[in-house]
Amino acid sequence: MRVFAGSDHAGFALRGKLVQHLRGQGHDVTDLGPPVADRSDYPDYAVKVGRSVRDQPGAVGLLVCGSGLGMCMAANKVRGVRAVDAWSVESARLSRAHNDANVLCLGERLVSETEATTILDTWLKATFEGGRHVGRLDKIHRIETEEAATRKTPDQGGNA
Repeated sequence: MRVFAGSDHAGFALRGKLVQHLRGQGHDVTDLGPPVADRSDYPDYAVKVGRSVRDQPGAVGLLVCGSGLGMCMAANKVRGVRAVDAWSVESARLSRAHNDANVLCLGERLVSETEATTILDTWLKATFEGGRHVGRLDKIHRIETEEAATRKTPDQGGNA
């Protein structure tokens, strides 16, 4: 599977271990950084991973920060991204089965390396069930489309 990975400084160590784990399983992983554990801002890496997932059909993303929450919020601003901050195996499985999540966010300060690895493996193996869930994803897509159409640029008097 094609995986794009990123983190901020608070998720640096766990991201590195999970990237190694994924490569050991034969996944095609692109590590988008940061290259060192110096202070970095999670939105910068969330957008890199989000855009990469959006632009590579079938690809998924992995983002790690301290809690997973900031990464999740920022990644979900990228049109077409359905990021989830999974804290358990079941939340990870359901995010794929019901929501067709394409970016997994994890919190290095909230889950152990062992838990994170199990959550990641479960998330990657889970598949979208379709059925009743398709209509809900269509609604999310319509919201994205409507928001993009109504967004005002600064020169139009908006706060974008």
